[in-house]
Amino acid sequence: SIGPTAASEVISEGAEMVIVACDYDFAAPAAMTAVGMGKIVFSTCAADPKFGAQGIGPTAYTMSLATNGQGALLAEWAHGQKGWKTTYVMKDTAIEYTKSLCEHFENRWTALAGADSIKGRDTWNGINDNSIAGQITRIKEVAGSVDFIMWCGFTNNGSVLRQLRSAGVDNPVLGSEAMDGSHWIDAVPDLSNFYVAVYASIFGNDPDPKIQEFMKRFQEKFGEAAPMGHVITGYSAVEAYARAVEKAGTVEADKVKAVLDSFTNEELLIGPTSYEPDLHINLKRPMLMMEMTNGKYTAIGRFSAEQVERPKF
Repeated sequence: SIGPTAASEVISEGAEMVIVACDYDFAAPAAMTAVGMGKIVFSTCAADPKFGAQGIGPTAYTMSLATNGQGALLAEWAHGQKGWKTTYVMKDTAIEYTKSLCEHFENRWTALAGADSIKGRDTWNGINDNSIAGQITRIKEVAGSVDFIMWCGFTNNGSVLRQLRSAGVDNPVLGSEAMDGSHWIDAVPDLSNFYVAVYASIFGNDPDPKIQEFMKRFQEKFGEAAPMGHVITGYSAVEAYARAVEKAGTVEADKVKAVLDSFTNEELLIGPTSYEPDLHINLKRPMLMMEMTNGKYTAIGRFSAEQVERPKF
């Protein structure tokens, strides 16, 4: 990995805070290097709770909503808002995020709907597997008794999702922010009955006027629409660090850390953000639910989970 080298280089050039990739697996090497050199580190949106004080080090933070919160939110929304009673769980085993998302979804869903409500489970590897023919066969066997498919995948799964729809499986599919973005939608033409929790809408219909204004400024600056709602996680990471430095009156990592650890529903562009000395990821921040019909997204509204498991380290 060139991550540790890159982190060392920017710190040697004077960086006091390092921003690393939006994923625990890919970001950890660089993040550990930066923490080891005594600097504050932010992942823009690593959602596995291992990204933080326990899995990386005491000065590592992520702007994400933890998979604990995402999984619980999706389970509560599906059960409470949609009234769905049964599910089939599809889990991509390629990265920690998707495995963790499914785990926390299942924990909360089972508490709400019972173990028997999960009509099947399947896995695939989104990096190595090009076909889910066997999984589709098993889904079709029970599709009539499945209210929705929980999709723990990420955006390189467009072709996999296309296989599902091409095979005639029309059940609602529910995913989370790793399925955000405009770059994969063409892989599944006229996709309908697809629901996703995102940080922000990039389609001009976010209900938050501050996010709408940000998206306009993004387009003006870069000459194109933002590709994913995750653009606000990077903005908010810098926003959080700047606010903490201003309050601390210094860039010294220990003092900045003390301020960050005191954040309680700090209003950032991404929404209310909280950290604790031993928890550097958010658990209950709201996410925007969206529905795709014929390849077009509409915004439903922001929701947050009522009951979230704290990470067990």
